Amino acid sequence: MPVRVGFVGAGGIANAHMNVLQLIEDVQITCVCDVDKDRAQSAAARFVAKAYADYREMLHSEKIDALYVCVPPYAHEEQELLAARKGIHLFVEKPVALTLEKARQISEAISQSGIVAAVGYHWRYQSNTDRAREILSDRQIGMVLGYWMGGFPGVSWWRRMEQSGGQMVEQTTHIFDLARYLCGEIVEVYAAYANRDSKHIPDFNVYDVGAATIKFANGAIGSMSNTCLLSVPYTVGLHVIARDLIVEIHGDLKVIQPGYTQIFTGGVNAMQEENRAFIKAVKTGDRSDIRSTYEDAVKTLAVTLACNESAAAGKPIKVPEL
Repeated sequence: MPVRVGFVGAGGIANAHMNVLQLIEDVQITCVCDVDKDRAQSAAARFVAKAYADYREMLHSEKIDALYVCVPPYAHEEQELLAARKGIHLFVEKPVALTLEKARQISEAISQSGIVAAVGYHWRYQSNTDRAREILSDRQIGMVLGYWMGGFPGVSWWRRMEQSGGQMVEQTTHIFDLARYLCGEIVEVYAAYANRDSKHIPDFNVYDVGAATIKFANGAIGSMSNTCLLSVPYTVGLHVIARDLIVEIHGDLKVIQPGYTQIFTGGVNAMQEENRAFIKAVKTGDRSDIRSTYEDAVKTLAVTLACNESAAAGKPIKVPEL
């Protein structure tokens, strides 16, 4: 029997997941919800699915096994809570919420229901991430440098702090999460933000440059830098530094050691792998391939929200223990 899947959200990231799910056996997309009914109908038509404009109506009317929640950060309302109470498994796109209070509420509901819950931190599923993790497993990491340097997405909600949470929370979250996955827990941040060249953009109140000094529980230190003011593509990735070793991850992997440098390119489709892991867990109950659970994703959210708090307060902030 196929896994019956519903979607809340029918934008770009939702369609990317739909495209991948088409490649996985025994998956049937049966319903799609979006506040833009035309967009919901367009996505639903691809799968002979039913379109909705109200997720509450969809969850009440449809019998589904799994729900994908692919909405902007501010739009997380009761989708996850209602699904958890109905025993519907969840795949949630990052970031999982705009506040720790909301994320903790959802995490508790997931825990009480016993459902499978995965989050879309697809960098964890790259084959080059596996290789980097193996290389770093027995090393004492000294420094971690992360980057998300580019332009800003065209969607209007991304430009508003109260809707996206800003670049650290909505975009650079991938690199914070990768740093946690490879290098350990982050316990303190000290961030500074500014708006240097985007004040002319209508309805823009996020910051177009930001940097954070970060401390890890294991004693390593590092920094995360991001900007959305560039008009040309630049760089997104993570550099990890140890004695006699530099590991650079930018999709591809560069490993620099005394006397030689290795570059690893290509690899698996990370989004396809995260979806396969989730569907496998839904079908079999085996969650071992899921690399980002909801509970773990809340820890990444806590780090990025601490950066926002630090930038606003002008002082270091301890990351809440979860």
